Amino acid sequence: MVIFPNAKINIGLFVTEKRSDGFHNLETVFYPIDLRDILEITEVKGEQGRCVFTSTGILIDCPPEKNLVSKAYAILAAEYDLPSVDVHLHKIIPYGAGLGGGSSDAAFMLVGLNQLFSLGLNEEQLMGYAARVGSDCPFFVLNHPVFAFGKGELMETIDLSLKDYHMVLVKPNRGVSTPEAYRGITPRAASFDLRELGKLPVEQWTGVIVNDFEDSVVPKVPEIEEIKNKLRDLGAIYVSMTGSGSAVYGLFHHPVEAEKAFPEYFVWQSE
Repeated sequence: MVIFPNAKINIGLFVTEKRSDGFHNLETVFYPIDLRDILEITEVKGEQGRCVFTSTGILIDCPPEKNLVSKAYAILAAEYDLPSVDVHLHKIIPYGAGLGGGSSDAAFMLVGLNQLFSLGLNEEQLMGYAARVGSDCPFFVLNHPVFAFGKGELMETIDLSLKDYHMVLVKPNRGVSTPEAYRGITPRAASFDLRELGKLPVEQWTGVIVNDFEDSVVPKVPEIEEIKNKLRDLGAIYVSMTGSGSAVYGLFHHPVEAEKAFPEYFVWQSE
């Protein structure tokens, strides 16, 4: 089985309070994009309960058994009599970027195992297992635009489409770890109800739809502000960092030659 885990962007991100459990409550919109990894799952006949993980593409800097794909397998294998599998991930989605690539890989692994071995798990059950991997992992089971709140695991479907816009995504060479980003955050009440995002024209998002992490992350990675300014110079009508960074996206009315503008960085554009 070959599947293609996709990335997401955050449209707006308000960190509203620190919780008693040490996590933070937030409000954001998760929006799926077509930047994708490649995940291959192969059953090993005659064996049970073993997952051998290999990867190519962007280097994954952690032991194979600690990768979120392996963790997803282990969660299901603890409750179901799963055959052994060989798993190969070709990593394309950058990490430390705010794109949710690792969470997507894990969620697609859960969905893929469910299909491959006919486990009969429904969407709600898959989301429950995904939540045990990470807070934004359940989103990739749904994989359509949602308003997310709580730690990011609570979601409401919203009516939002960016199909009429051209998206350019740029990631500087430096990434940002989520714990590092949270260390500099000052929680505050959301200044806009993101459930109403679909009613606000994209042309009016600037200054209204903001990412609270930019205040703490941009001083540490000044390239983010440089990228934002260059995207505006290219004609972007809205520019924002996604998640806790460091990737930045711009929305345009027309295609642009982004690779020429950012030859030193990772660049992806929508079709």
